[in-house]
Amino acid sequence: MRHVLITAGTKGLGRKITDYFLEQGCSVTTTYHSDSKRAETLREQYTEAPLHITQLDVTKPKDIERVIEEAYEKYGRIDCLIANAGPFVFERKKLFDYDESEWNQMIRGNLDASFHLVKGCLPIMRKQQFGRIVFLGFQGVDHSSGWIYRSAFAAAKVGVASLMKTISLEEAEHKITANMVAPGKITDDMKEKTIEESRQLQQADTPVGREGTGEDIARTVGFLCDDNSDMITGTVVDVNGGKDVIHRYL
Repeated sequence: MRHVLITAGTKGLGRKITDYFLEQGCSVTTTYHSDSKRAETLREQYTEAPLHITQLDVTKPKDIERVIEEAYEKYGRIDCLIANAGPFVFERKKLFDYDESEWNQMIRGNLDASFHLVKGCLPIMRKQQFGRIVFLGFQGVDHSSGWIYRSAFAAAKVGVASLMKTISLEEAEHKITANMVAPGKITDDMKEKTIEESRQLQQADTPVGREGTGEDIARTVGFLCDDNSDMITGTVVDVNGGKDVIHRYL
């Protein structure tokens, strides 16, 4: 049985990723930051499933180390790492208006957290001679795109994309792949929806005619983690229905 470690997997996009892997018969360790109620709701839904839920602040390296140890001790392996958690500044503002604490939070929680997660999981994956690492990014991250009003988050995620590509080269000999999924516009109320639910809605400004959902992201992550997806590594996969998200404010 494959074991999957998913950060921030109790709600939003992460919840659908957790659902996907449990439905595929995998064991899952997932985390929440502060919303213990949503974590409990997930636990109640999967009372008989091989699911471990624990609290995690990705800005704290010791917390990351503890979660990896818990996952390994409980299931004896970590086959897939899905680095979904990462802080985000929702207020739209220019770089000039960021304070130092906001900048540090974006870098610590996105780029530094990716380093610590990978650093902790690699010894396990190397020993197994198998590993799948998937990061979450944003449209255009592969090309170092500027993202107006999202400067700190964008800078951190572009760094993660470069890190991902390096990992894919350095760890290939150990049968470990690394990729990134770049979601397009997925609104809060669609993050835990299914593809079929989305098809019941009209979305004129998305070329494919519907909104993106958490299931779209989960299925893409799942494909990259498949045993037979080893030829796909060092790649950013955009999932946006043809909609340009980055430049809509320009």
